[in-house]
Amino acid sequence: MDEPGNFYLVIMLDNLSKYHLILASNSPRRKQLLASLGVSFEQQVLPDLDEAYPPHLQAGDIAEYIARAKAQAYLPTLQENDLVLTADTIVYNEGKVYGKPQNREDACAMLAELSGKTHHVYTGVCLATTQWQRSFATDTKVSFAALSQDEIAYYVDTFQPYDKAGAYGIQEWIGYVAVENIEGSYFNVMGLPIQRIYQELKQL
Repeated sequence: MDEPGNFYLVIMLDNLSKYHLILASNSPRRKQLLASLGVSFEQQVLPDLDEAYPPHLQAGDIAEYIARAKAQAYLPTLQENDLVLTADTIVYNEGKVYGKPQNREDACAMLAELSGKTHHVYTGVCLATTQWQRSFATDTKVSFAALSQDEIAYYVDTFQPYDKAGAYGIQEWIGYVAVENIEGSYFNVMGLPIQRIYQELKQL
């Protein structure tokens, strides 16, 4: 017999039963967050996806555009009952976009620029099937304390945040010592605004 918690979850997300949910990301953090909803899904990753965007876009529109572009790349591979979830996270500071750092020097430079300032983290999400698409972007404001060069070097060398937008993971050491204030979803900064996604899945 199913556990009571599983019974209630089936009722709340019963509309997902007709879909084969695909998480189009190899991020362990996004996998962990989506799994925390208790839904069944498969991870699939297409190589070499283009993450370019039109130069006139700003802030959350950039993340949402890239998430939609990723979904478009998956459409030819989808079966009729597939539901693909794509996402893209950027750090946005004073009009500048911070994606994943290219190397140690790039990571240290990013963190030095974020030090002592308040920046925005945008995650764009797209839910798509062969018949329809829905997309949105979620914004979180993160305020950093001033970081010394030694603190930045320690974090980069120890945690090697080369797969993270803005060269940091809020759930790691730097989140404990540098984040003074946060406005919005913590999980959005991790890479997936899971509360908003839950609401979207309920409404499918």
